[in-house]
Parts: sequence; C-alpha cells; structure tokens
Amino acid sequence: MSADENAGGLPFWKTTTLEDMSSAQWESLCDGCARCCLNKLEDWDSGAIVWTDVACTLLDGTSCRCRDYPNRAQTVPDCIQLTPEEVRTLTWLPPTCAYRLVREGADLYWWHPLVSGDPATVHEAGISVRGRTVPEDGMALEDYEQHVVSWPAEVPA
Repeated sequence: MSADENAGGLPFWKTTTLEDMSSAQWESLCDGCARCCLNKLEDWDSGAIVWTDVACTLLDGTSCRCRDYPNRAQTVPDCIQLTPEEVRTLTWLPPTCAYRLVREGADLYWWHPLVSGDPATVHEAGISVRGRTVPEDGMALEDYEQHVVSWPAEVPA
C-alpha cells in the first residue's frame, strides 16, 4: 500500500477532504494544465467570466508551470493562491481541475499524473495550455477581448 492510499486501497483524493490534505497531497492535485494561469475577463454587468488565451507573465508555456511559484504573489499581486476555501468559492476553475473535481466528489481523469503516473499525459491528452497561449507582457488590457477563447472551460473528448 502506498503512502497515498488508505487501508481500503483508495487513493487519498477519494478519502481525504481538501481541508485535511497534507501540503504534498494538496500540491500533487495540480495536474500542470495551467488553465488557471490564463487571464480571465469578467463582465461588469452580469458577472460572467470569459477565458482568454493570454498567459500570466510567470507561466512557462512549455512546462506549463510557474517560473517563480514560491514568490509569485510578489510579482503578480492578483495571483490567487488556491486554498480549500478558495476552491469552494471560485466559479471559474476549469471543469477538468482536480481541486474542483475533488470538491464535487468526482474522480480524476485518466490523464491526471496521479492516475496515469506520468506528468506528460496532461499534455498528450490536450488538456494543458501548452502551445495555445500568448504572453500578457506588453499587451494592453483592452486587447484581451481579442483573445477570448472557450476551450479552457471545456472538457476535451
């Protein structure tokens, strides 16, 4: 039995609440898709959120990881550090997000590294943002509207 399984042989994400996860378990839930690192726009009237393909300045578009994860809030003050409380209230988490899936009592997809055992499957399955973004650096905020996309809010077939 691995450290990530309980006595019943179930993986930790099926038996442990978000609040009760260890730091290592919490961090391992991130599949590395980087969809949450895309800029989103909110309609001021309706509150509706739309996704863009504009990537955070700290996103490494190849690895789909933050270039300075430990210090990201100093560089990007509006970066949201996911916590169990945030996960329970954020409406824009992608439908494929493991934090959201665990919150909803759903299982992880086959391509999640915790299921597949391979961090590359998130890219191979077309879930990650790899090769699908433009950098925010130097882009005017009013130009973000030209980069609205729907794919981050979709579950690929």
